[in-house]
Amino acid sequence: MTPEQQPRTELDARYSSALQPRPGSADVTATDWADAQRQLETAEIFWASTVRPDGRLHVTPVIAAWDSGVLYFSTGPEEQKAKNLAHDAHCALTTGRNALGEGLDLVVEGVAERVSGPAELERVIAVHEAKYGEHITSPEGTFHGIGDSFRSGSAIVFALAPATAYGFGRQDGVYTHTRWTF
Repeated sequence: MTPEQQPRTELDARYSSALQPRPGSADVTATDWADAQRQLETAEIFWASTVRPDGRLHVTPVIAAWDSGVLYFSTGPEEQKAKNLAHDAHCALTTGRNALGEGLDLVVEGVAERVSGPAELERVIAVHEAKYGEHITSPEGTFHGIGDSFRSGSAIVFALAPATAYGFGRQDGVYTHTRWTF
């Protein structure tokens, strides 16, 4: 993976409150990449969007961990998203809030690369364990044993470095649409 880089940040006024006369909209600005990164680091659930060989979309929830400018997620080798990524590695991971009036929704687009090196897998396991805690480390945890699954290959780990990311912010009736290009 490439080292973390700072993206070019743009406010898309067409889809932001900048073009709509609302209180606070005159001062609307693009969302800071640092704010987006904080949400990528803390979000528990993401939605993975992949493309089936016949062109139909496939969307499914996953857990993911952000580390050094990359989102790491996994899937079983026989799952649909693994088959889709083997055919076309382009994908998007999405996370955000399920509220109309507040929050920040994020879409990270790029090409998923399979992670297989033992040192990188151990780092990804550590990042997942630090983020998800007992969900992964406790015998009663939802994803207990995921580290062993990563090591054995019974779960395939992918790294998604952003090519483009989008942020859709909502706060007190003010909306922003930010594009980050890497």
